[in-house]
Amino acid sequence: MPLTPTHEIVRRAYADGVGVGAFNVLQLEHAEAIVTGAERADRPVVLQISENTVRYHGGLEPVALASLALARAAKTPVAVHLDHAENPDLVREAVELGLGSVMFDAARLPYEENVATTREVVDHCHRHGVWVEGELGEVGGKGDAHDPGVRTDPGEARAFIAATGVDALAVAVGSVHQMVTRDAVLDLDLVARLRAAVDVPLVLHGSSGVPDPLLARAVAAGMTKVNVSTHLNKAFTGAVRDHLAAHPADVDPRRYLTPARVAVAEAVTHLLGVLAPR
Repeated sequence: MPLTPTHEIVRRAYADGVGVGAFNVLQLEHAEAIVTGAERADRPVVLQISENTVRYHGGLEPVALASLALARAAKTPVAVHLDHAENPDLVREAVELGLGSVMFDAARLPYEENVATTREVVDHCHRHGVWVEGELGEVGGKGDAHDPGVRTDPGEARAFIAATGVDALAVAVGSVHQMVTRDAVLDLDLVARLRAAVDVPLVLHGSSGVPDPLLARAVAAGMTKVNVSTHLNKAFTGAVRDHLAAHPADVDPRRYLTPARVAVAEAVTHLLGVLAPR
């Protein structure tokens, strides 16, 4: 199957009122498991590579090319996306390597600087047919995520999209990055008001901390792209721990990475069913 552009997957879900799972790739086993889970669910999926993962691998190219190869060989539509890039040079590299979309994160900058920098990135990406996700509001750590001051304002969101030309918008509605418990509280009324205010897909970051019923309600309220990382990492690490506890003499990584890959695939299949039930 040829590589599927991110905009095709997300726009189709946006039109149908369902969610798309966007799962972070930390290494090859994650990417393989995510594709396997999507194939079992018979759902499209987005493989995401974060700037943190790029630093871990010492560069974008190895993990990006592996993810692109898996996406092209998949039996269901799979897109490859650069997540939370703060460096415009990394965005340009992603475009050159053939990734279909990027998330450029300038949300920590003052509003006017965020707009100007994001606009430059959008102009470059659009010249090469690459879809861009921006961010407005801060999806931070547990300490400040429920402060109303970091939530995305619908009017400002509309103005930001008009000024930057982004194709999708990550918004702050109460979720938190890197949560290991699933008890986040989303402002569904704000999700609905944002959906009514803008004409691009909305993106929920920090979705690992959101319980399944609330994820489904968030999609019904207007979320389209739903990003998940920590939840998969918990499944991966838990399976490794269980295997090594039962087989402490094992030294071949394939023996404990195999059940870890299975656990991630199962989690992906389940979440895709939550986001886009039949």
